Amino acid sequence: MVHSLINRFKQFLRPIRQTFLSLLYQGNKRYCPICEKTSRKFLPFGNPIRSDARCIHCNSLERHRLIWIFFRSQTNLFNGLQKEMLHVAPEPIFQRLLAKHFSKGYLTADLYNPEAMVKMDITNIQYPDNTFDVIYCSHVLEHVTDDRKAMKEFYRVLKAGGWAILLVPILDGPTHEDLSITDPEERLKLYGQEDHVRKYGTDEVYLDRLKEAGFKVQIIEPSEFLDSEEIIRMGITKAAQNIYYCTK
Repeated sequence: MVHSLINRFKQFLRPIRQTFLSLLYQGNKRYCPICEKTSRKFLPFGNPIRSDARCIHCNSLERHRLIWIFFRSQTNLFNGLQKEMLHVAPEPIFQRLLAKHFSKGYLTADLYNPEAMVKMDITNIQYPDNTFDVIYCSHVLEHVTDDRKAMKEFYRVLKAGGWAILLVPILDGPTHEDLSITDPEERLKLYGQEDHVRKYGTDEVYLDRLKEAGFKVQIIEPSEFLDSEEIIRMGITKAAQNIYYCTK
């Protein structure tokens, strides 16, 4: 009963908060390509806090805006042809748009989220070889103990000629992994989050593992398809990181 009342109160406050933020951040120096709205700047977000990070209208972050632009301008995702797409740990902001665009063939999957279409352990995907044209999985593999097995499973279920975008946070320094560490506080200290099982670093361990799984990998920087003005206006800061575009 109390939980229900709290949720109702939050729902009541949401439009009031949104109106307040829209007035406070009114302007056009920032543009979100996902909701296609402008603001004076983006909201701060993260731990540690990043300034100018989250869209005030749709809550997109730097990496979301970058990926959406990449989807639209650099891939065949929206070329009108039927595709089978696997979206792992679906971000609500993308899920709504993609489900609306694809009348069929769009599948969301998660091990724990009951709102996903199917429950899926990505180290043991319950679909045949060569099932999907597109796979999108962002910021999941750093939570998975056997990331190599998950990568091999993604490769297995991807069709020949298909593509996958597999993103993880890449942090400064070497990759660090010790699966014997299970204490949340120790993981937070070493990996940046309590439920991460490793820290992927700048030493190309992540790239090497993707290649070991069979993928051909192209690392794409934002500046390869966005000019400096677009990068600034859409808030594509260093936090967005590069895109790992994987093909079979």
